[in-house]
Amino acid sequence: MQPHLAGHAGVCEIILDRPEALNAINTAMATRLAQACAELAADPHSRVVVLSAAGDRAFCVGADLKERNRLSDAGLLAQREVFRAAFGGVLALPQPVIAAVHGYALGGGCELALSCDLIVADETAVFGLPEATVGLVPGGGGTQLAQRRLGPGRAADLIFTGRQVGADEAERIGLADRLAPAGKAGQHALELAQQIAANSPVAVRAAKRAIRGGAGIGLAAALEVEDAAWRTAALSADRREGIAAFNDKRAPDWPGQ
Repeated sequence: MQPHLAGHAGVCEIILDRPEALNAINTAMATRLAQACAELAADPHSRVVVLSAAGDRAFCVGADLKERNRLSDAGLLAQREVFRAAFGGVLALPQPVIAAVHGYALGGGCELALSCDLIVADETAVFGLPEATVGLVPGGGGTQLAQRRLGPGRAADLIFTGRQVGADEAERIGLADRLAPAGKAGQHALELAQQIAANSPVAVRAAKRAIRGGAGIGLAAALEVEDAAWRTAALSADRREGIAAFNDKRAPDWPGQ
């Protein structure tokens, strides 16, 4: 089964749908995920994206190691480009992206969550980057995204040991942004997405560019990134509508331009 899209009034959902394989990512799924992200990136009506998963046991357990066991070195390197396109597609989405995590989010599954802007995890969530236990290094952005989210020490702890982290610890160390009751991660993520989607799409996208673009650079340069984002929003039709709606005491009708 492949990821597919489901609309929720300005919110689009990408659903990882291989529950029989705990949503392990094979080449076909990675290809479709990259395509889905490209479709959404070009969709002017999509304001927020939720990345969720089918089944009760796992968000995603990472790469399909049964498929990989059949690959030659050349085949593995060819698959690598497909996987990079998939993970890069999630990371490059211009809309805010929310991961709705239940059950296992291991290896590439954890990296998919890390590629999102916000992570909503339910009480059953278990995160981990176990690549070193099978002779690999996280290759879906894990070494870089984990240290940006958690700090280098906590990232090293998870990556070097390959240990698993439950939902409570994930929230404590910043690996999860919000916790939900068991079975409610998707619902909570969609509610959060709808709250975000009610705001100016121009401002929200510009704010995401500022947050992402300012990460890992000096403060002076980062403030220039922020200024560019501010100018984009301030000179937009959304800003004019937002100010007018505030003064008229009504809900804004965002032009999104």
